[in-house]
Amino acid sequence: MTENNWMVKVTDSQITSERVTPSDAHDRLIDMWVDGRSPHTQDAYRRYARQFLAHINRPLHLATLADVQGWKLTLSQKSPNTQRLAIAAVKSLLSFGHRIGLLPLNVGMPIRQPAAKDCLNERILSELEVQTMIALETHPRNRAILRLLYSAGLRVSELCALTWKDLKARGDSGQVTVFGKRGKTRTVLLSAGVWDEVYNLRGDASDNDPVFPSREGDPEGNHLHRSQINRIVAAAGKRAGIKGKVSPHWLRHAHASHSLDRGAPIHLVQATLGHESVATTSRYLHARPNDSSSLYLPG
Repeated sequence: MTENNWMVKVTDSQITSERVTPSDAHDRLIDMWVDGRSPHTQDAYRRYARQFLAHINRPLHLATLADVQGWKLTLSQKSPNTQRLAIAAVKSLLSFGHRIGLLPLNVGMPIRQPAAKDCLNERILSELEVQTMIALETHPRNRAILRLLYSAGLRVSELCALTWKDLKARGDSGQVTVFGKRGKTRTVLLSAGVWDEVYNLRGDASDNDPVFPSREGDPEGNHLHRSQINRIVAAAGKRAGIKGKVSPHWLRHAHASHSLDRGAPIHLVQATLGHESVATTSRYLHARPNDSSSLYLPG
């Protein structure tokens, strides 16, 4: 297989065998690789995959371990979290290519992730800070967004994708069903106050209409974009006098931390947030411990 006559050979259900340029083949491979991932993950993975391909400047099946190591060095000035995400993306791409038979070897396997400090505790808001953000928000839709992100612990992608058929009444309150990461569906109960505040936005919207449309009267029924949610939350954090740019995920962190502080069972928090493992949820216990051996020593 030469560089100028690169042919992608995978199953008929994926890509039919044909003569294509390396650029075309890369695009098709990336499309298959990111299929089924969240829009946010797709954007990030595509970006880092293309940076890597531009760096090696040749068909992916000719990539070597030295290529990956050389590209990793170009990330040295990036933050540890950015490095980890970029490396995870390229390792995933190479693993996928090897798994479907396109790459003879998985040259990304020996690459190690850089160690990163767990800064979760820096992104956990206090209950007072969250309640101040909500109390100072005067726009009904934006206030409902803040309350739903916090009370249900939703990811921003999950909130953006909601339609009215995902909300169901339960007595005096209700529930919301979300389609989360890795194609998993979960249902979260809402308090009566949160249910009323969100459902009051419905008006005459149909079941298939977005709960949070991109703009009032949008004839195409587009969902509010995550970037707008980010701006709403950041503005609320600024009004509340919180240092740093508050993101929607900070409210999800707050949900986990505050519910555990108030005695919620860790497995219940795990199920509500849709964490793959209880180990992920336990990070919040480590970030805000209630006890420490240091407290047993003389002051």
